[in-house]
Amino acid sequence: MEFSSGGGGGGIGGSSGDHHDASDPHRRKKRYHRHTAHQIQRLEAMFKDCPHPDEKIRLQLSRELNLHPRQIKFWFQNRRTQMKAQHERADNCALRAENDKIRCENIAIREALKNVICPSCGGPPVTEDPYFDEQKLRIENAQLKEELDRVSSIAAKYIGRPISQLPPVQPIHVSSLDLSMASFSGHGLLPGPSLDLHLLPGSSTNIPNLPFPTMSISDMDKSLMADVAGNAMDELIRLLQTNEPLWMKSTNDGREILNLENYERIFPRHNNQLKNPNIRIEASRDSGVVIMNGLALVDMFMDVNKWMELFPTIVSRARTVEVISPGMLGSPSGALQLMYEELQVLSPLVPTRQFYFLRFCQQIEQGSWAIVDISYDLPHQENQFASSCKTHRLLSGCLIQDMPNGYSKVTWVEHWEIEDKAPIHRLYMDLIHSGLAFGAEKWLSSLQRVCERYACLIGTSNSTHDLAGVIPSPEGKRSMMKLAQRMVNNFCASLNPSNGQQWSTLSGSNEFEVRATLHKSNDPGQPNGVVLSAATTIWLPIPPENVFSFFRDESTRPQWDVLSNQNPVQEVAHVANGSHPGNCISVLRALNASQSNMLILQESCIDSSGSLVVYCPVDLHHINIAMSGEDPSYIPLLPSGLTISPDGKLDQERGGGGGASTSSNTGGLGGRLSSAGSLITVVFQILVSNLPSAKMSPESVTTVNNLIGNTVHQIKAALNCTSSG
Repeated sequence: MEFSSGGGGGGIGGSSGDHHDASDPHRRKKRYHRHTAHQIQRLEAMFKDCPHPDEKIRLQLSRELNLHPRQIKFWFQNRRTQMKAQHERADNCALRAENDKIRCENIAIREALKNVICPSCGGPPVTEDPYFDEQKLRIENAQLKEELDRVSSIAAKYIGRPISQLPPVQPIHVSSLDLSMASFSGHGLLPGPSLDLHLLPGSSTNIPNLPFPTMSISDMDKSLMADVAGNAMDELIRLLQTNEPLWMKSTNDGREILNLENYERIFPRHNNQLKNPNIRIEASRDSGVVIMNGLALVDMFMDVNKWMELFPTIVSRARTVEVISPGMLGSPSGALQLMYEELQVLSPLVPTRQFYFLRFCQQIEQGSWAIVDISYDLPHQENQFASSCKTHRLLSGCLIQDMPNGYSKVTWVEHWEIEDKAPIHRLYMDLIHSGLAFGAEKWLSSLQRVCERYACLIGTSNSTHDLAGVIPSPEGKRSMMKLAQRMVNNFCASLNPSNGQQWSTLSGSNEFEVRATLHKSNDPGQPNGVVLSAATTIWLPIPPENVFSFFRDESTRPQWDVLSNQNPVQEVAHVANGSHPGNCISVLRALNASQSNMLILQESCIDSSGSLVVYCPVDLHHINIAMSGEDPSYIPLLPSGLTISPDGKLDQERGGGGGASTSSNTGGLGGRLSSAGSLITVVFQILVSNLPSAKMSPESVTTVNNLIGNTVHQIKAALNCTSSG
């Protein structure tokens, strides 16, 4: 299979010279063709409507204007470059003027302070504190800088990279965004280039409408929040740095769990919620090494959009309700935010955890940061959540410590009070009650995997296996990774419907239950219309690592993918995005298929808490656009896929069938979370109609039921689990 790269050089309307010119070194200058006024006018009109014309439009313009298609292509490329340059000049001028304004205001304030006198005696004012005035100026300067950074991030979207700013008048210690990272090579992990945080798509993420109005917070409330956050930080640091008697090893799986008796004795509480027999406690701690330096992690944790990009499989929605304190001296230390969050398990059978909380960041010492989260009940907001479980996040958070090699050691604590208002689904009861679904191990393993992915994203070295002669450049690899990341984020978001949308049961049996929901799609990265999301979850008596290996192997795909019509598939492009061989992006081609121009984009990812296999049909034209390094954000995606998680049962509880997980299967993921069986959620997204008022028809219900039913039966047959429930 060949992929046209669309390369070539030349300027606007460039054409090659005569043959004798090429052989003469003194006559190698290219001849240039100057377009007519009519041609330029027609090209400009088309550029306003479609700055990225496809091959069909370029051919139409070529015939209409009597120009070669390559001339059309180069004209549009140069016109887009020219527009970027114009935006950059205008944005730089605006930012320069804003920076000069801030500098002048600071100078004027300093001069005014020098001339302050007491109106009574004419001397220096005795009631004024110079240190307080200086701190106040620093706080105002930090707030102005934050506003300038916000404008910079908006402007940067138009030019494709961050905008450099003028230095401040006085040298102020500002958090550096240069992050010592590592890139993967054939001989291990070697120091790599700096990470450009603007590459992370979190800064451009659209926040969905959340189920609460804008609220006003008084100064008294802010003062109370600061006290709560400060006390929580002190307690968190003790929890993070103390082992016995607060923490003990679980005799079941070796995890660190909280000794509740000693905790209550050391940190007595003034309420009696723990005496409620319907409330259960989840408390765990875990630590590990993350491929990112501490300051970068802190920056991403305190940016709600980047936070969601770090944890797409856990955080379904998040929003900063109010910035109580922006931090001091341009540093995130001392930053306090009131936030809203919804956490999910990737299955419609598990309700989300919805809560307001305070997030407080504090620098403990040089290269060491602590971030604490604690639920905060707002007035008149207690009963607004319709979830079937009431959640209260006791102080949770992490300690981030820089390591000499540019990595970080992260120690994570999760502490929850949960009151289930409705019974937990039987399939997920063990997983939820074990604390694995939202425990520290889940957060830390997800963070390690995603940071590995970002390290691969900015890595400059590309193995021949990654490119396979198909992806022409590192920019093409990066574009493919961004496209796949958006596909995975879209897939995870489809499992938690937005406001007012609930899963409806289409069919149910002892074997499996199909649930579905409709939502309108107007995202430029998705097909316009009404999308039907349907899902079901099944249990199989096979370890999750074995199930993941089965699904990601292209040779076994015809055994379970009903959409491939049992046609074999071939991997034509491969990009590794982690040290585990299962963390990769693939482009698959169905052999003997009727639609030869349709490919399958697939990303598979695995860590100790679970795994995903997400795929989406993408036509050859759009794959070529991404592989050439162009912006893939407008390529429409409607992904489907599977999620695989442990069932929460321990190894010693395993019955017959399925076999034990071996070290070769775990692939270095760690054996303490190995499970007796797997919970597999099958998800399909289907464009039902281009009409925004479309409803779920009986034909759609029948189609979805048959599609999911056939998929489940083929999976069980292929894995010899036809008798499992």
